[in-house]
Amino acid sequence: MALLVGSLVLVPIGRSIVTSTTERHGQDTVFVGLDNYLALVGDDQFHTGVVNSFVFTAYAEIFKVVLGLAAALLLHHRRRGRAVLAGLLLVPWVVPTVVTAFSWRALLDPIFGSVNTLLTTTGIGPLLVDLHLVDSWPAGWLSDPNLAMPSVILVNVWKGVPFFTVCFLAGLKAIPADLYEAATIDGASSWQRFANVTLPGLRHVITVTVTLSSIWTFNNFDLVWLLTQGGPGDVTAPYVLVAYSKAILQLQYGAGAAVTLVMLPIIGGLVFILVRLLRQDSGARLPRRRRGRQWVGAQRWAGSTRKALPWVVTAVVTGLLLWASPQIFWKAAVVLGVILLIAAAVGRVVSALNSRGGRRSSSVVSGVGSWVAMAGLLLFVLGPLYWIAVTAFKSEGQVVMRTDDLWPTPWTLEQFSALFANQPFGRWYLNTILVSAASTAVALVCAALAGYALARLRFRGAQGFTVTVLLTYVMPGALLFIPLYQMLIGARLTDSLWSLVVTYPTFTLPFATWLLVGYFSSIPIELEEAALVDGCTRLQAFGRVVLPLAKPGLLAVALFTLTNAWNEFLFAFVFITKDEYKTLPVGMQSMIAGDVVPQGQLAAASLLVSIPVVIMYALGQRFLTEGLTAGAVKG
Repeated sequence: MALLVGSLVLVPIGRSIVTSTTERHGQDTVFVGLDNYLALVGDDQFHTGVVNSFVFTAYAEIFKVVLGLAAALLLHHRRRGRAVLAGLLLVPWVVPTVVTAFSWRALLDPIFGSVNTLLTTTGIGPLLVDLHLVDSWPAGWLSDPNLAMPSVILVNVWKGVPFFTVCFLAGLKAIPADLYEAATIDGASSWQRFANVTLPGLRHVITVTVTLSSIWTFNNFDLVWLLTQGGPGDVTAPYVLVAYSKAILQLQYGAGAAVTLVMLPIIGGLVFILVRLLRQDSGARLPRRRRGRQWVGAQRWAGSTRKALPWVVTAVVTGLLLWASPQIFWKAAVVLGVILLIAAAVGRVVSALNSRGGRRSSSVVSGVGSWVAMAGLLLFVLGPLYWIAVTAFKSEGQVVMRTDDLWPTPWTLEQFSALFANQPFGRWYLNTILVSAASTAVALVCAALAGYALARLRFRGAQGFTVTVLLTYVMPGALLFIPLYQMLIGARLTDSLWSLVVTYPTFTLPFATWLLVGYFSSIPIELEEAALVDGCTRLQAFGRVVLPLAKPGLLAVALFTLTNAWNEFLFAFVFITKDEYKTLPVGMQSMIAGDVVPQGQLAAASLLVSIPVVIMYALGQRFLTEGLTAGAVKG
């Protein structure tokens, strides 16, 4: 594990630092010191990329928190059908990113997209123009410079809300019911219970979830590239795309490496916060002893600082968003205001009915409001997926002429036959299976050994190595793809499946190890000690006692690593150029030739790509929940 992490993560980062001090002149590489970093000071493309990454991340996280918390509260208070609804809401998180991008690209098409058609039919589209939320109608959601970034943010929110919902739902279950009962007895309203019991109880979960999601969103490449390729112009281009353009398209590895490394302090700050939060609960408590006045004063000052810090961060982020994106700022404020006003109005009506003794009326209003909100959320979540399913079974004439939008008449397999006849789709599918299976096997074997060693054995540097594993887990691919690409060129492994098998452990292995460390720690050590007393060696006890008990954790690791490898885009996009070695995400992206988008074939491909992942999650949901509960929570 140490050798793999060192060679695939730490060495590439060190090599990236060296590369950032060089410049390519023809066939020669010349040392230029800090010139690449100094050039970024006047680089407008880089400045735009950094601002875009900040705007994209900030707005996406705000809406993910609001919608994820709303969905978690709706599910938490529902007694019947909770598991089914939670499974449906999880689907956008499960489906591959390439499927997400292509479905939303088709839905947001200004001429053929169903979004404009629906908004026009209901009269909402012209109303958006009157409210100055949209400049003209029909709207060019991904081609209008004023709408492209909000549209990309919308798709990212759609993709990320399930992750927030699951995390917040787990946090709500951990809040003791006694607190709510005590607040109700004291006469607290629903809003007061939410503000004084729910939010404080979820503070740690919200902070960890937002920090982890911010790291992923800030370094997002595949979704933006597949939706807009950074356009129109550079309106949606994040800093990762700027690095890709300089290093891969322009072959200026030093300039591209400098772009990624300049962002390292920001990412490092987020990672530092995440590590502190994840280790906070496991930290040893100080022994109780007599404390002096200075100590008490310091504790009070620290407590007041912690209370004021969120408000300071909120004010700073709000000011930066207003400066960086004034057009998006007020539109987002209007949308958030409408959501909060509706929720406050329903809560006020319920509280008023309760105060007047109308419990039955208040329960009816609360139930109707919950069902309406859940129906709207399900429509938002499942609408694009339903569109994929019905489009895959339409004939080419129905797709082009926009007839029978919501129900194919007749149903046909024409798109599936055209997909295999016109594209090497079967080869892409086989490549993806081979790479995913090999990556999963490597992750399982190495992570099981390393996780057990870190959980059970005592050796020098174990704690530091555990932190290093977590750091490499959240380390973005944007920092690694340039030096890994150079290393693969030197080893002549580009344009081969080996390039993916070798590099995929950079993101599968650290997470698998981190999860299994927590899971192995939850297994009683007395079972191993009994096996050792009976004459087993340490390795025999591991194989005969620990591994059988760790099946849920191992299955959770296998499920996550398999789906992550199945959905990976950035490495496959950079390292593979030949059709015969492409994986499904890159192959599907290459099906688009300029403005020619085979929507029917892409829908059929999306369906075939998503079905295996959905089936795996459906079958392994019980093991996944058990593995994550024992591993991620306790770890």
